[in-house]
Amino acid sequence: MIGIYLCDDDDDIRHQIQTALEWKIFVENYDMKVLCSASNARDLLDVVENGKQGIYFLDVELKDAEWDGFRLGRELRQRDPHGTLVYITSYGDLAWRTFQYHLEAFDYMIKGPEPIGPSAARCLDEIHARLLARRQTPTEMFTLRTGEMVRHVPLRDILFFETASTAHHIFLHTPGSRMDFIGSLNELEIQLGEAFIRTHRAYLVAADKIEAIDLKNNKLWAGGHECLLSRAGKAALRKKLGGSQ
Repeated sequence: MIGIYLCDDDDDIRHQIQTALEWKIFVENYDMKVLCSASNARDLLDVVENGKQGIYFLDVELKDAEWDGFRLGRELRQRDPHGTLVYITSYGDLAWRTFQYHLEAFDYMIKGPEPIGPSAARCLDEIHARLLARRQTPTEMFTLRTGEMVRHVPLRDILFFETASTAHHIFLHTPGSRMDFIGSLNELEIQLGEAFIRTHRAYLVAADKIEAIDLKNNKLWAGGHECLLSRAGKAALRKKLGGSQ
C-alpha cells in the first residue's frame, strides 16, 4: 500500500482534497490510503516513515516562519527519495522554484474559485498510471547524495566508479557527468553484484560498458574513459568473460 500525505493550513482546501482522494481510491480500488492530513509541516513529518515511498500533496504558502512547501519538500526528498510531490499553490508562476530546489515535482494544483477536489482526483489517476508503468518496466536506480542533493542514476547509465583523492569519496561516471559522493568501493562491489567488475582497487567498472582491454599495459576503456587494471582485476575479468581474455 502507498501512503498519501496532505499538508495545507487551509482547512477547507485540505478537506476538499482529502475527500476527493479517498473517494477516488474507493471507486478505483487503488492500493493507497490517506495516512495524514496535517495543517503544518511538523505534524506531517512526525508521521512520515523514512525510506517508505509515499505521495505528498503540499501547500507552497504555509503560514509558518520556519517551513514553506519547498523546504518541506526538500526534507521529504531526504527521507523518501522516490516519493511523489504535488504542490498546491495560489500562484502558478512558482513552478520554477522546484527546479531551483531540485525537487522534481509531479504536478501543481492551482487554488482558485473552482473546487480543487476534481484536480486532486485527476492528479491521483495520473500518479497511479505512472507508478503502474514503472512496475511494468522497472528501471533499477542507484541513489546517492551529493552535497545537499539526492540523485537517482539509472544503473544502465553508469560507466564506472572511481576512488577520489579525498578520503572516503567516490566518483560516479556516466557518459555525460561525474558525480562525487561519500562511499566505499568495497561496499559498492557487494551492493551491485556481478554487473560490475572490480578491475583495480580504485575502479569498479560496469561489465557491459567495457569497450577494450590492454592486458600488457594494465588498462581498459569504458565509455571512452581509461581505467586501471590490476592483477586481481585481470583474474576477475577472465572469470567474468569465461577465460576468453
